[in-house]
Amino acid sequence: MRHVGEITRGTTAHNRLRRSDRWIVARHGPLLRRPRPLVVDLGYGATPVTTFELFNRLRRVNPDVEVVGIEIDPARVAAAKPYETKGLSFVRGGFELPTARPPVLVRAFNVLRQYGEADAWTHWDLLRSRIDRAGVIVEGTCSEIGHRAVWVALDAAGPRTLTFAARFRGFTRPSDLAERLPKTLIHRNVPGEPIHAFLTEWDRAWDVSAPFGAYGVRQRWIAAARLLAKTWPVLDGPARWRLGELTIPWPGRQRLP
Repeated sequence: MRHVGEITRGTTAHNRLRRSDRWIVARHGPLLRRPRPLVVDLGYGATPVTTFELFNRLRRVNPDVEVVGIEIDPARVAAAKPYETKGLSFVRGGFELPTARPPVLVRAFNVLRQYGEADAWTHWDLLRSRIDRAGVIVEGTCSEIGHRAVWVALDAAGPRTLTFAARFRGFTRPSDLAERLPKTLIHRNVPGEPIHAFLTEWDRAWDVSAPFGAYGVRQRWIAAARLLAKTWPVLDGPARWRLGELTIPWPGRQRLP
């Protein structure tokens, strides 16, 4: 099978993907509690540290979970092999997902930044064709130390949700997170596009909620989310907001115009 994709920069760091892992466990627990669920970490980078962290976090949910780290760079796969253990393995591959059976969950972070929008849609399509019928793909980007992150959840039918997550001292305004939008949306952040309308409205709610900043950035975030939820279909609630998260329905077009 031909490996599909290109070698990434490989940047990685301890706990860089902690926010998305926390969300995965909370949102997709039922998938992870299946018998021997297979999870893929696609494009884990120069070292397997975030794959190992994902494995340990998911094993707390289900001790039978199996995690496969996939990298297209053979040198990175070779370097990761010594870290293999029961339930954790590393193989060479790309968006074609060379696994023995369809995974129930694929985490792919910081792997599509180097592609154009059309290519990103193409790779999404390939990933969706390779997952379990009830499976999910969590694809996104984050800052070098994970203080700003945005990810999309996709199922076999297409993108479903968009989640923003941030350290409370890691931004000035919600729209600062736009730099981490997925490749299929980042160039859509212009007037007339749904994502631009959403971020503009979120900034407005943030400004109105400024008095809550006297009680801390967390309280201002919660107040802004509560105000935003009056005019936008926010999908989560205070329990997630207080963690620095906010999830909305997918706001982009299904395909290029």
